[in-house]
Amino acid sequence: MRFIETLREGENIREIYLCKQRTSATTKNGKPYDNVILQDRTGVVDAKIWDPGSMGIDDFDALDYVEITGKVTIFNGMTQVSIDRARKVSEGEYDPANYLPVSEKNIDDMYKELLGYIAAVENPYLKQLLSSFFVEDKEFAKAFANHSAAKSVHHGFIGGLLEHTLSVTKMCDFYTTMYPMLNRDLLITAAICHDIGKVYELSDFPVNDYTDVGQLLGHIVMGSEMVGEKVRAIDGFPKKLENELKHCILAHHGELEYGSPKKPALAEAVALNFADNTDAKMETIKELFDSNAVKGDEWLGYNRLLDSNFRKSSK
Repeated sequence: MRFIETLREGENIREIYLCKQRTSATTKNGKPYDNVILQDRTGVVDAKIWDPGSMGIDDFDALDYVEITGKVTIFNGMTQVSIDRARKVSEGEYDPANYLPVSEKNIDDMYKELLGYIAAVENPYLKQLLSSFFVEDKEFAKAFANHSAAKSVHHGFIGGLLEHTLSVTKMCDFYTTMYPMLNRDLLITAAICHDIGKVYELSDFPVNDYTDVGQLLGHIVMGSEMVGEKVRAIDGFPKKLENELKHCILAHHGELEYGSPKKPALAEAVALNFADNTDAKMETIKELFDSNAVKGDEWLGYNRLLDSNFRKSSK
């Protein structure tokens, strides 16, 4: 199979991809065309059908598997496919494993490691809170373990949310050894819970797009509400501790312009913001390097999240 990450300008292709999205549009001259987002396990690519009414274009829609014949182009610095022919394929003509991106790490092993951090939390209220999510709520636990952490920016694959959460938790654990002023139980709990709202902010694969409630509220607010709901079922949970945990979740993006309703006002909230930001950016760099591995280009181009043109350091 010819994966999306290997497509290069000027190539002619004939390959099966998953249609993630198809919408109709009109050019400035009033001519109809279709916008199509194609997906495989290596990523997504923008595609255009400039003559959607032609005989070579089958009827197909989002979540259909489609054999595409076309040419790879570059538009505004981004890879694009101009589709000449499109055939909706039948089950058996494709392997679904080629179209759903999955973490390179073992999901069961990562979840066991996360449970180890939960078991090490000493505060009985925080331990009970974490257990109510990740041990007792089997439906949530399964969804969390298999969810992505983002639509496209970083950890946008099955198991990505778990992988990101575990990485952030490990960094926060390290911070507590370096800075004894940090409340370890609070910080570890905040790290594990900081992105729990993403389970409902983003839909499952293969769609992996923002839900209606995700668009309206966002994972930060949703995560704080989820914590509040669980806390209400725990007798005697200290209100001050609840507010501190919620604050860490609400402030974990660090700045108002980055979506945090509050800026960090606790040392634990600052530490969580640093760990979250570090893992998100380092994963973005890893994915940037991986996607350009076959190109051999020294400079990899401008990245929006990193706000810089990037290259690998010399060996």
